[in-house]
Amino acid sequence: MSKIYFRPCGLVYGPDAADMMIEGRGASLGGFSSIAYTVLERIERSAGGKLTRSFEAGSLPRTALIPGFLDQGRPLVMGIVNVTPDSFSDGGLAATTESAISHGVELARQGADILDVGGESTRPGSDGVPQDEELRRVLPVIEGLAARGFKVSVDTRKARVMREALAAGARLVNDVAALTFDPQAMDVMAEASCPVILMHAQGDPKTMQLSPQYENVALDVYDWLAGRIEACERAGIARERLVADPGIGFGKSFRHNLDVLRQFTLYHGLGVPLLMGLSRKGFIGALTGQKLAGERVHGSVGGAVWAALNGAHILRVHDVQATVEALAVARAALDPDSSGLS
Repeated sequence: MSKIYFRPCGLVYGPDAADMMIEGRGASLGGFSSIAYTVLERIERSAGGKLTRSFEAGSLPRTALIPGFLDQGRPLVMGIVNVTPDSFSDGGLAATTESAISHGVELARQGADILDVGGESTRPGSDGVPQDEELRRVLPVIEGLAARGFKVSVDTRKARVMREALAAGARLVNDVAALTFDPQAMDVMAEASCPVILMHAQGDPKTMQLSPQYENVALDVYDWLAGRIEACERAGIARERLVADPGIGFGKSFRHNLDVLRQFTLYHGLGVPLLMGLSRKGFIGALTGQKLAGERVHGSVGGAVWAALNGAHILRVHDVQATVEALAVARAALDPDSSGLS
């Protein structure tokens, strides 16, 4: 039995994209008015993994954008606030409530649209954190940032942390386990009204990088995310509340990550907004030669701009100011009228 996938190709930007959509020669990529695709790659996967590829005209169902979150016509920048001693890039830098709040305030000043607060490292090889300790770390930070009027998300796999974080002022849940880790997580999100990010991961953080295996990584990740979206809808979580993240670095080899990144437009076929989180990850270091995560700024920004040009709706990053400035230049080059300069 075979399965069909469609990957948008032939991307056009700025005023040219708008003109092509008006003329019916292109379709909006991910709901953006400034990015159009002009052709679809049709991928047929047969039993045994054989792929047949061709190109055809057509369009995908329109992505349902989340009101109040994803209606700015540009990708949102999500700044990372790790309240942990052991995160792979910045563990310990914001491990106290005061330092984490200060860090979040600074990221917002630099242009972050969302502040993603996490109290449990999910770096490769990491151990889990007890629920009470995770709550102790994140709740006062979420309360402090939300009280200042910032849009806050909570990065957690645990149902109780989700529930209490939302009560403390979080407006978005970011789950690296896509509501599979905690049996109660799906119920908590069905009762909530906020968006939830579903990320793909193969295995758990402790063992996920030992020997990840796929028949076809891009398509396997697509199928898994499609299954999670369907499971959420069956549980009463509307598609309009879902965001998908293909999970760069989570149970994927260097080549797997590149394959997912290269074929990122495939995931627009899921019909939900997309998040890209590649900031400072190991494959960036492998490409740039930077062994220290904190020195992978330039490679991370390059990846973020590439993801934005391929229709990512949210970019999860450590280096907010560098990303915001790079995106501003890219947008202005594509559409000079967007710069506000005369």
